[in-house]
Amino acid sequence: MLLVMDVGNSNIVLGCYQGDSLITQWRIVTEQRRTADEYGMILKNLFAARGLALSDTKAMIISCVVPSMLTMLGEMTAKYFGLTPLVVGPGVKTGMAISYDNPEEVGADRIVNAVAAYEKYKRSLIIVDFGTATTFDYVSPPGEYMGGAIAPGISISSEALFQRASKLPRVELIKPKTVVGKNTVASMQSGIVFGYIALVDGIVNRMKQEVKTDPMVIATGGLAHLIASESETIEEVDENLTLKGLRIIYQRNQI
Repeated sequence: MLLVMDVGNSNIVLGCYQGDSLITQWRIVTEQRRTADEYGMILKNLFAARGLALSDTKAMIISCVVPSMLTMLGEMTAKYFGLTPLVVGPGVKTGMAISYDNPEEVGADRIVNAVAAYEKYKRSLIIVDFGTATTFDYVSPPGEYMGGAIAPGISISSEALFQRASKLPRVELIKPKTVVGKNTVASMQSGIVFGYIALVDGIVNRMKQEVKTDPMVIATGGLAHLIASESETIEEVDENLTLKGLRIIYQRNQI
């Protein structure tokens, strides 16, 4: 069994693969203060709840955008899994050329998403990943990672509004019934959700005009469905895109 792990600033998403089949997955909070033992016990309990044992894991691959956690993750995987994980980064075969001023600056998750999307569609793509930040990545028709854009995530934007405007309450991030809100909560939901949809469509349309290749637009990430349901540009949502990309990259490094 292959364990794939995507460590983001807000969440860690994990999945277990038997061959090409994703048999289970989890999402847990990223907490940099947790120790290797704490994460090891969390994973042990998650595995046990699905009738699995840590010893079932024969290989592991990690993408991580929180560098301070890599040492701890290495300790955890060695102690609880008896494994040394493949960590996505310089020297790892992705099968994708990276056209970026400094390729090492590109977040591992962005490359992993691009690899998975291109493997499936074999055409030009824009991948929108709704995480702590929202990233927009363009892949050319031959499958070269060309760069993209980074915007504050919808949760970050909402939190900034709550913290800076003392009279405004925290609200649930759901689509309101109307754009014209009739109360403060509905008005905030309208501004946050419909405003963010306009941001996404605006950036995607500008990217399309610039690249002139008619890319397909794929969304992933925790809030992808909320935005995609009203977006004029997002064509498909794949919540497991990053996990699929990690599996593909692991397999490419076994050749």
